[in-house]
Amino acid sequence: MPYVTTNDGVKLYYEECGSGTPIVFVHEFAGDHRAWETQMRHFGQRYRAITYGARGYPPSDVPNDLAMYSQARAADDIAAVLDGLGIAKAHIVGLSMGGFATLHFGFRHADRALSLVVAGCGYGAEKGARDKFRSEVDAVAASLENDGIRAFAARYAYGPTRVQFENKDPRGFAEFKQQLSEHSAVGARLTQLGVQKERPSLYDLIDQMKALTVPTLVLTGDEDWPCLQPALLMKQTIPSAALSVMPNCGHTINIEDPDQFNRLVGEFVVQVDCGRWPVRDARALVASITGMK
Repeated sequence: MPYVTTNDGVKLYYEECGSGTPIVFVHEFAGDHRAWETQMRHFGQRYRAITYGARGYPPSDVPNDLAMYSQARAADDIAAVLDGLGIAKAHIVGLSMGGFATLHFGFRHADRALSLVVAGCGYGAEKGARDKFRSEVDAVAASLENDGIRAFAARYAYGPTRVQFENKDPRGFAEFKQQLSEHSAVGARLTQLGVQKERPSLYDLIDQMKALTVPTLVLTGDEDWPCLQPALLMKQTIPSAALSVMPNCGHTINIEDPDQFNRLVGEFVVQVDCGRWPVRDARALVASITGMK
């Protein structure tokens, strides 16, 4: 199996196909590298498409030390994948937990990013939701420790922003749920406690977002309720960001509606590669609706 090794000695499993400009896909908490299969097949026809398993997700290493899991490490692991594959710069596409990692990669390694796609990003980000989110993380961690991964997956897969996927594509949803049940309970628990629970609120990252000029596409489903306001915040704050909202979609947009997801990401990447992706015109920020004042 192919692996890259991070600076702190964790082996990350990866897969790649195609050739050309590299695109790296970063998975969500409930997914793994397999969740990007439709993107690997699509983008691998015209790009060097790469996906990998985050630390804690077999066949990547599953460190037993909580200190080995953090938002900063998740962002730096993307850089470790690039380093291991000898890639200077790449387009980075992340969903949910992977979307947070992608955004933080932009903060920490902007010179390595051709572009950023920050999809389904926002759970627990709103100020008023922080305590509730952290308590939910504790409940998830307790379930993983006490009940095991299979029992956990049977419940977690039916969250309020995932049932849309089951309604549209029962076979695809069944595959998603099965793959979730194959994760490491230890890795999932430590990921929740080390990455999810401790990551900063997007509302505490305003200054970093204002300084981010890497071409950025923010994607969200219109029924991914916890991500709608954070998506708007990122659009308003990141000067190089565009926002696209996928209709009648929940959280797992890359597998719930892969055709639309691939089209949006593909058009974005083409514009970036052509040098046509804009930074927001300052004239668009005037307070007057008409611009007459």
